[in-house]
Amino acid sequence: MAPKPKAKATSATTAAISIEDLFTNLNRHIQRSEYEQAVKVSDQLLAAAPGDEDAIRCKVVALVKADCIDEALAAIKKASVDLSFFKAYCLYRQNKLVEALQSLKGKEGSTESMLLESQILYRLGKMGASVDIYQKLPKSTIDSLEINLVAGLVSAGRTSEVQGTLDSLRVKATSSFELAYNTACSLIEREKYKEAEQLLLIGQETLMEENLADDDVEIELAPIAVQIAYVQQILGNTQEAVASYTDLIKRNFADESSLAVAVNNLIAIKGPKDVSDGLRKLDKLIEKSDGPEKFQLARGLDLKLSQKQREAIYTNRVLLLLHSNKMDQARELVGALPGIFPGSLMPVLLQAAVHVRENKAAKAEEILGQYADKFPDRSKVILLSRAQVAAAAGHPQIAADSLAKIPDIQHKPATVATIVSLKERAGDIDGADAVFDSAVKWWSNAMTEDNKLNTIMQEAAAFKLRHGRKEEAAHLYEQLVKSHGSIEALVGLIQTAAYGDIEKAEAYEKQLKPLPGLKAIDVDSLEKTSGAKNTEKGPNGGATETYEAKSKDKAKKKRKRKPKYPKGFDPTNPGPPPDPERWLPKRERSSYRPKRKDKRAAQIRGSQGAVAKEAASSSDTKSNQHANPKGASQNAGTVQSKGSSKSSRKKLRK
Repeated sequence: MAPKPKAKATSATTAAISIEDLFTNLNRHIQRSEYEQAVKVSDQLLAAAPGDEDAIRCKVVALVKADCIDEALAAIKKASVDLSFFKAYCLYRQNKLVEALQSLKGKEGSTESMLLESQILYRLGKMGASVDIYQKLPKSTIDSLEINLVAGLVSAGRTSEVQGTLDSLRVKATSSFELAYNTACSLIEREKYKEAEQLLLIGQETLMEENLADDDVEIELAPIAVQIAYVQQILGNTQEAVASYTDLIKRNFADESSLAVAVNNLIAIKGPKDVSDGLRKLDKLIEKSDGPEKFQLARGLDLKLSQKQREAIYTNRVLLLLHSNKMDQARELVGALPGIFPGSLMPVLLQAAVHVRENKAAKAEEILGQYADKFPDRSKVILLSRAQVAAAAGHPQIAADSLAKIPDIQHKPATVATIVSLKERAGDIDGADAVFDSAVKWWSNAMTEDNKLNTIMQEAAAFKLRHGRKEEAAHLYEQLVKSHGSIEALVGLIQTAAYGDIEKAEAYEKQLKPLPGLKAIDVDSLEKTSGAKNTEKGPNGGATETYEAKSKDKAKKKRKRKPKYPKGFDPTNPGPPPDPERWLPKRERSSYRPKRKDKRAAQIRGSQGAVAKEAASSSDTKSNQHANPKGASQNAGTVQSKGSSKSSRKKLRK
């Protein structure tokens, strides 16, 4: 009985040695990036030591590295240890962003979890929250933190903070081509296109200096080349931009996202000039899916492009479908966009565009109005679009009401003038007058350097005078004269006061400066004249002169010109009058008589054969030509075939 415990000890030692060897093999496969072999060794380890935490982690990481995300999630579910971080990352790779964020709850303290959370928020479009997490990360422990931080600031619309962030990190924008590219994007957002172009060119030079393979250099250069072409497009260098986009697409060295952006921008430049070619190119980028969203971008572009870029691709496809009158496809795509871009304005605007294309302007106005009432804080673009649609459809009151709901611009001179004009078209004079009163009150209390009170009051006074509100107009003109001393306001005040208070008008008239060269006016001689006559200035200059009324005897008589006759025509002997129906076709003239049918063709006797068929066909052809002189050539074949079939049936019955 003694050897049995010895045998057990020997077997335990053998098992321990085999597990050590397996971990050694596993480490070697991971170092060589042989992830499939690493998964197999991990399975052997788990068979020898079930539940080993290191073996499970190595297997999950190897599956993720091998892009086997579904298998990695299955292994995580079977694991007895907490792998919530790896689960969140796998869900992030599957673009299940909300589930990934939920899986990270309770793990926010670690650096890895904070990085993953910031990436998930970035993908969800919550750029501000993503940047806030990046700014909390320890800068010394993360390589190239500034690259992602600048990218997040640009996407969050906080481009003004980019330079300050680089200064605080003590990093130059030209330290790497990635950082140069991201910083150039921030300059583009701030409309500093020349500076952005220079920084992109520096980024190109920096990339060329790195020790990379030629193919890798081409791939890395593609985003910079696309961005340079975009800058050229914005600056108006359209030919250079088109050449750059076309060259990039033909060479096909770029990554999928850069190619998609180049194709979309090229279509945007061409516009509706080549609709079929644009649709054919976009069909390669957009495909139908079996998921809740009916459409998705091809080749995984949903994960590689930002929301703004994806919106631009879908928007251009809808616009091209509308230009090509493919309304069914446009409706189907627009119906799917709210699910693809929840909370975005673009699906609502495109839905309204489809209704406008279908001549349903009232429906478009209703949709835009409902969205503006539901989300008033995001309704500026919506209300501007509604005003444009309503004005084009002949609904001026709806257009004016839409503009009046935008507080940012409703008191600006251009907006005030537009609203007043629309209300005048709608016959709402009191409403237009109230708009002027509100604008005058707002600018009176505005503490701005560029105050437009003078302009608003001048236009308001002219409007009131034009619509018979003379007292209010006089009050405004008087305020303008006292505050600004405007000559135009003084003239308007004199004109307005002359309707009711002559003395007041004369008092203000004395403030007008006398015209140069005019000393006195003889009223009696002025009343005898018929007015002023404009004379053109000669080479030495000239002026407008008054002239006295001329007598009827001295007035010049208009010379009567003799009529011109055709060559050889004698007006004394014109001959018979021309036929009034000479310009009409013969068949429309009253004297037209159609030719009689040849009845002898139908009286042919003889045996059944080719001669009879030819006669029948010729007679039917003639009858058709007489009956349908306009369309005889189009329908001749049909009539002949029917005639021949009828004649053959009659002969078979015999």
